Amino acid sequence: MNTSTTDNLEEAFAGESMANRKYLAFAKKADEEGLKQVAKLFRAAAAAETVHAHNHLEVLEEIKSTGENLKWAIEGETFEFKEMYPAYIEEAKKEGNKDAAWSFNLANQVEQIHAGLYKKALDNLGSNEEVDYYVCKVCGNTVENEPSGKCPICGAPPSEFEKVD
Repeated sequence: MNTSTTDNLEEAFAGESMANRKYLAFAKKADEEGLKQVAKLFRAAAAAETVHAHNHLEVLEEIKSTGENLKWAIEGETFEFKEMYPAYIEEAKKEGNKDAAWSFNLANQVEQIHAGLYKKALDNLGSNEEVDYYVCKVCGNTVENEPSGKCPICGAPPSEFEKVD
């Protein structure tokens, strides 16, 4: 049943999630400018926004079993790389916005990789096989195990990949 409160929870979740990401980007910029205290404040606020977003998601009862969550993630990533990003890329090209087209294209390629990784995790659910993941800090490419060469998406060197714990 869709109610105004449900709509409000979904909107609040989206807003808190967006604030978290923006605050982390702001913290990165503050760090680059040598403003460590401001960066720390932005990271603290980002952590609080995550708490709020998780609370809203829990009330919405959208956190299911891991298998169901993986299926949802596969569907979402597949929609993004098959429908959403291709349309965004074309629109950006029509408008002559090369930076947006570049950003959308990188995300589009990585979303396909994410869908594959989620599918592999779903297929191996319960095996408890441990794999390390590394994320390219330039384009977001996500790989299993430490990369040995340049990023196949953006060409970044292996040193630009960060291990995720």
